[in-house]
Amino acid sequence: MKFTLLPARAALSVAGPDAVPFLQGLVSNDVAQVAPGRAVYAALLTAQGKFLFDFFVAQMPKEMGEGLVLDAEAARIDDLARRLKIFKLRSKVTIERLDGYVVAAAWNNERGGDGAEQALNAVDGVSYPDPRLAAAGVRFVIREGDVAKLAAAGFAQASEADYDAHRLSYGLPDSRDMEVEKSVLLECGFEDLHGVDFQKGCYMGQELTARTKYRGLVKKRLLPVVISGASEGEGPAPGTRITLDGKDAGELRSARGAAGLALIRLEAYDKARIEGLPLMAGEAALAAWKPDWMSLPEHE
Repeated sequence: MKFTLLPARAALSVAGPDAVPFLQGLVSNDVAQVAPGRAVYAALLTAQGKFLFDFFVAQMPKEMGEGLVLDAEAARIDDLARRLKIFKLRSKVTIERLDGYVVAAAWNNERGGDGAEQALNAVDGVSYPDPRLAAAGVRFVIREGDVAKLAAAGFAQASEADYDAHRLSYGLPDSRDMEVEKSVLLECGFEDLHGVDFQKGCYMGQELTARTKYRGLVKKRLLPVVISGASEGEGPAPGTRITLDGKDAGELRSARGAAGLALIRLEAYDKARIEGLPLMAGEAALAAWKPDWMSLPEHE
């Protein structure tokens, strides 16, 4: 297996006896399902149901204390902590960044391979299979000094770019692929990636999320794309507008070589696929595709 450090991620502890009920009333997934070696993927939304933060929620081992660990976007983790503290009130929780810890990921060298059991037992700390997709591998929150143990266990160290290419090969979104206070969870694949529970109790933004699902209001989706035809071998930058027949069709969100992720209007996706037309991002042509984990029942 390969492993890499993910410096764009950081860890936040939500510790104390009320950690689970505190988060349960705020986030999109069922935090009560968290257990040793089992995490959930979830989001914190605005009251209007728009995206604020996404993160993995894992159980804190006894040696780290009592509570939960959030694996979240490093650049915005202090803002996440600040927003959570607004809702603390009388809950018996402490919310603080886990300094001295790093986030890492491991995945099988062979596409579709497993190796999760080997990875889970490789090092102390927090470890769990990626709850979005088993093929994505295993994630860790470990002490900086324990990183060498992964290499000692026989894992080959890879770059952050290698991991980015790995997750794009499966069409998996990253925090950077979603727009703060604009994105809607179901447009970003949260239901298919097990990031929202429609049976749990109320949480912030639940009403719009449920209405989007049951009224069939999803008109755009984050889709993986193959990029070709860029000038001088350079692909279009994230944020580049995508067009079809000169009309707006979406926006590129991530790109790594010929692989990318884009928010595309489903109407444009259908037309491009059926008529064999290219989606354009500047001078580059994009071909959108549907990964196996994604459900697009009216757009197969």
